[in-house]
Amino acid sequence: MDRLTLVSFDLCPYVQRAVIVLVEKGVRFERIDIDLAAKPEWFLALSPTGRVPLLQVGTEVLFESAAIVEYLDETHAPRLHPGDAITRARHRAWMDQGSALLGDLWTLETTRDAAAFDAACASVRTRLDRLAQALGAAEWFGGDKFSLVDAVFAPAFRYFDTFETAADLHLVPPTLSGWRARLAARPSVRDAVVPDYADRLRAFIQRQGGVMAARML
Repeated sequence: MDRLTLVSFDLCPYVQRAVIVLVEKGVRFERIDIDLAAKPEWFLALSPTGRVPLLQVGTEVLFESAAIVEYLDETHAPRLHPGDAITRARHRAWMDQGSALLGDLWTLETTRDAAAFDAACASVRTRLDRLAQALGAAEWFGGDKFSLVDAVFAPAFRYFDTFETAADLHLVPPTLSGWRARLAARPSVRDAVVPDYADRLRAFIQRQGGVMAARML
């Protein structure tokens, strides 16, 4: 079997998705963290976009987290996507929504524009309300089985943990509290970041000097 190497930056939620899926599948892999503020030349030579994650599979290199987790699901058991084609397509659409949510969270972390901050808050609330409706009372997004959708959304809740404790910003509806707690307790999710992740995220937000930084307690 080809050797897998994940090139990452551990604050990146897209990297966390790949790590969660690798761990869920019990795949052995090497992880190399880089400094995105000083990207090494070897990384720039491999990455078409200059972004993480990258997954090196033998001599081949994959980029973009969605493509990476789809590849892993196709090549390593257990499958985290549903077997039914319609349900699988619906799950992929929700994975796209997970990426859109991260775009809003990036705005919340970095913007210095109060109007943009408020618009991002409203967008996050709308997205999470729709997500709660889709999830319903299920244990996981795929029902009783952890899915790629769960892996995609799990890193977002780490942001909300910091937003709530550091800036008293509460955006997650109570209807998602059970799912949120189950995700946080899952070993693959919990161990996808370093122990001081929350402190490092808070420091990153403060360095942006934006609306969120001004709200921090």
